[in-house]
Amino acid sequence: MASTNELYGELLSRWRKATLLASCSSQLSWDEQTYLPPGGAEHRAEQLGLLAGMVHELLTSPRLGELIGELQQRGDLGEPDDPRRANLREARRRYDRATKLPTRLVEEISRVTSLAQHNWVEARKNSHFETFRPWLERIVALKREEAAALGHGDGVPYDALLDDYEPGAKTADVARVFAGLRKDLVPLVQAIRNSSTRPNVSILSRRYPKDAQGTFARAAAAAIGFRFDEGRLDESAHPFCTGIGPGDCRLTTRYDERHFPGAFFGVLHEAGHGIYEQGLDRTAYGTPIGDAASLGVHESQSRMWENFVGRSRAFWTHFYPQAQSTFPEALDGVGKDDFYGAINDVRPSFIRVEADEVTYNLHIMIRFELEQRLIAGDLPPADVPAVWNAAYAEVLGITPPNDAQGCLQDIHWSGGLLGYFPTYALGNMYAAQLFEAARRSLGDLDALFAKGEFTPLRGWLNANVHRFGRQFVPSRLIERITGAPLSHRPLVAQLKAKFEPIYRL
Repeated sequence: MASTNELYGELLSRWRKATLLASCSSQLSWDEQTYLPPGGAEHRAEQLGLLAGMVHELLTSPRLGELIGELQQRGDLGEPDDPRRANLREARRRYDRATKLPTRLVEEISRVTSLAQHNWVEARKNSHFETFRPWLERIVALKREEAAALGHGDGVPYDALLDDYEPGAKTADVARVFAGLRKDLVPLVQAIRNSSTRPNVSILSRRYPKDAQGTFARAAAAAIGFRFDEGRLDESAHPFCTGIGPGDCRLTTRYDERHFPGAFFGVLHEAGHGIYEQGLDRTAYGTPIGDAASLGVHESQSRMWENFVGRSRAFWTHFYPQAQSTFPEALDGVGKDDFYGAINDVRPSFIRVEADEVTYNLHIMIRFELEQRLIAGDLPPADVPAVWNAAYAEVLGITPPNDAQGCLQDIHWSGGLLGYFPTYALGNMYAAQLFEAARRSLGDLDALFAKGEFTPLRGWLNANVHRFGRQFVPSRLIERITGAPLSHRPLVAQLKAKFEPIYRL
């Protein structure tokens, strides 16, 4: 009879093979969003569909199920926090999900979403939802079928999709914490709106040459800790980060010479994701716990570097002289305080990725509510533009003038990523709690940032968050590090501490 170590070794060997094959899909997907000629879209969809089916077959093989079952029955893989126990726990969770999905459905979702993303790019460019509507209808139908196949216990169908990105999370729990956040955010937004203080945002729409933006953003990403010897930065229609594997992490952004924040803070955001990917334990690559803890925890890293660090006064104490020398035409005669105010301007806006810290979470809540209705069948995809616009009018007090600035702005639905959006707001809340804990441990972070010293924070995150991968479920990881369960209050406290002085509230 095989020993426990032999069975465990076989489990990891099979899992690593599936992970390696999946990484080929990741590289093809990156190429699809960056350099693929438009004429290659259909062939790429077939490639990705084939690979998705092959990975699915590996992760649903009867032998894999036997190994997981036998190891669970023996129960001798160490204490509850032992990485081996965590690998077995995560393998069981993902195996159970995978075996509920027919290979046909997995392949079809991959093929359709690959084609849909190309269609979305054109639909967004032309600001024409009707072009994209048939694809959204197909994707919603496929994701509803996926949710039904996965099941959702006593919850709602959306639970099944949310669990893929935030293991263990329930729609009702997310809605509850969002309600508390919204209750505290709305008065802050209103107070800022009523303030007579208003930053001069025209500073940011002066001409910032594209090449100079790329050089400056790349330097900032390297300064906060993204390693370009193991990564790269390219352009795409929608910014993203993808970890191909150890030593290979790809970032993308998009440039607008008349809007400085878009590319710069987009790069810091994606670099935050990349720093997490580069900080994962390489010896765990290919094992069930070798990935990030969750999308919410991943977003906590990107939002922390983008906002808590990148939009801080201390960050620009260090970087503003370099910004002035890089963009002399745009920033000549502009004081650091004026620039700091402009990049922290708070006002309702149409584009989520360009939204300020205070209103950003309201964008997420709108999408969260729409996605639930789409999956429940209460919202026909054809009605999305009208319902989207009505939600923006109600929540943010503005109505998108066109589809490109409305329901076509995000790539996520074209990629089949329903259930993903809540992780952005969860990430903001995780980030606030983690940043508080880092301050307690490291002391005066602002003093460090003002001197251009970002390594202490990156090292603290690597030691406390990154290296553990999925060893701990998100709720356990956050409470283990911060000493408290997830709460919206640290985020609201940080927002008030920052924005009340800016707007003299």
